[in-house]
Amino acid sequence: MNSYQLFRHSRIRLALWYTLVMGGILGLSGFGVYRSLIQSNWTAMEREMESIAGTLHDSLEPMLPQSGDLTGILQQIFPDLCLQGQPCNHNPTLIQRHTIGISDRSTYYIRVFNHRGQLLAFSPNHPLSLPQTLDPTPWQTFRSARGTRYHQFTTILHSGQVNPQQSMELDASWGYIQIGRTLATFDADVNRMRWILGLGFTLALMLVTVAGWWLSGLAMQPIYQSYRQQQQFTANAAHELRSPLATLLATIEAILRVPPSNSQQMQTMLQTLERQGRRLSHLIADLLFLSTLEHQSSSQAFKPCCLNDLIHDLTEEYAEFATLADINLMQEVPAEEIYVLGHESQLYRLVSNLIANGIQYTPKTGEVMVSLMVRDRTAWITVQDTGIGIAPAEHTRIFERFYRVDGDRSRQTGGTGLGLAMAQAIAYHHHGSITVKSELGQGSLFSLKLPCFIE
Repeated sequence: MNSYQLFRHSRIRLALWYTLVMGGILGLSGFGVYRSLIQSNWTAMEREMESIAGTLHDSLEPMLPQSGDLTGILQQIFPDLCLQGQPCNHNPTLIQRHTIGISDRSTYYIRVFNHRGQLLAFSPNHPLSLPQTLDPTPWQTFRSARGTRYHQFTTILHSGQVNPQQSMELDASWGYIQIGRTLATFDADVNRMRWILGLGFTLALMLVTVAGWWLSGLAMQPIYQSYRQQQQFTANAAHELRSPLATLLATIEAILRVPPSNSQQMQTMLQTLERQGRRLSHLIADLLFLSTLEHQSSSQAFKPCCLNDLIHDLTEEYAEFATLADINLMQEVPAEEIYVLGHESQLYRLVSNLIANGIQYTPKTGEVMVSLMVRDRTAWITVQDTGIGIAPAEHTRIFERFYRVDGDRSRQTGGTGLGLAMAQAIAYHHHGSITVKSELGQGSLFSLKLPCFIE
């Protein structure tokens, strides 16, 4: 499997996992909302039924007799109800609202029982499949023969005409009244809610899938770039190592063919062998040093370092090199000593790379100025040259490993392409940064910013 397929499959898996997790969260949230809405509607419906039953009880209690013929009384109280055992001639006359508390006759029905549980009267629209005897369970939900669901509430009817000679039990149990309603509209609302939530969840899941694919691409992008950088680093490292290794092997083969008597030629080849070996050693040491900085694995503690002394030492060290290159190397250091916390050897190497680059890429009779200043408790070291300059598009790439401007690998300027990469790594390790300002043919200005150490 090539790298493209590997990253594509990883992106697909990441997007699927994201979709699965977000789908589960959305599904649980939607189910919770659905159950909450159903429960709230169900509770509101039961409260309405209890309110109707309470209104009926309070309105009818004074009119209920202790004994006697109940038929006439029920016909007076409930003219819309049918009496048990008698023909049901439905009279559409509306009952007063304050009397029964029901405005929707097509939804609700009423059934009246005596204290023995015998059915006395019922609404014409009550389910025919209901039993003729009383089930005293307060709340009941059932399904009729036609498949329609009903919900009903049963409560006791108390007689308001108290006879002191009768027991309280007889007085309190005149009969029962049942208030029921069809659940057709409730079930329709539930089904409608299911459709809305189902379609909404499907649409949300599709959006989550698209978002997951997009977010997984964003998440994989730095990993893919890091992988490409590693590939590029491997290719560059192989290129850098191949040249000295090829020279070493060629020199060794030549040494094997040189007669032992030709000591002068043997000495020259051994010097070439040593030079290439040192070059390989320096390259490997630089790579290990970079790896140590990137992993923050240095065991040495930071110590106060005087930048004034560091600049003086480096300008003295590179004075002869600048003179040979016909470059005017100058320094501008304040009299006040400036300290930073860090590793002196690493900071020495950092500034050394900047000065060496300035001299290396500046034509003859040019100038390199090294300056030190303090601004807002921050130390600034600048190295400005009048060299060949750097194109703006390459300002960020010059800090990459093995990168050379214009892909120059002719060794005319020497180096391995790791100097600025190490300089940037050292600056980050010391909580600082490096910036560059340059134009082609106008020279370059490298600025190093480090936090000052104040005792």
